[in-house]
Amino acid sequence: MPLAITPTLTIDDAELHERFVRASGPGGQNVNKVSTAVQLRFDAGRSPALNDEVRHRLRTLAGSRMTDEGILIIDAREHRTQGQNREEARARLADLIRRALARPKRRRKTKPGKAAKERRLDTKKRRSETKAGRGRLRGHD
Repeated sequence: MPLAITPTLTIDDAELHERFVRASGPGGQNVNKVSTAVQLRFDAGRSPALNDEVRHRLRTLAGSRMTDEGILIIDAREHRTQGQNREEARARLADLIRRALARPKRRRKTKPGKAAKERRLDTKKRRSETKAGRGRLRGHD
């Protein structure tokens, strides 16, 4: 069953490679016997489902989870069963790709308005008066 990212974008199961490994940490005999943790690998660099723009944003979002060859590796070991960890890994991959699909808004340069400039100068003046009042008193002392 293909992984649905958006209503128009799906990733074929042939592009996803899962490996089940033993989870580390506490858990007694279960953790020593059963390979429940899943390592999901997705070759984002060669995937026909993604364009170059999305690949670039995905590389930035993934950080150290993506290898130099463009393979995205997701580890899921939260749950006690293979099925739950498998679903968790697929959900995290889908979420990461969804975030990479969103094109960031371009920042528009703006200038501060007249009221903002007035407020800034007013607070500077008040601060100056406060500090001036801390000095030694001058005059008829």
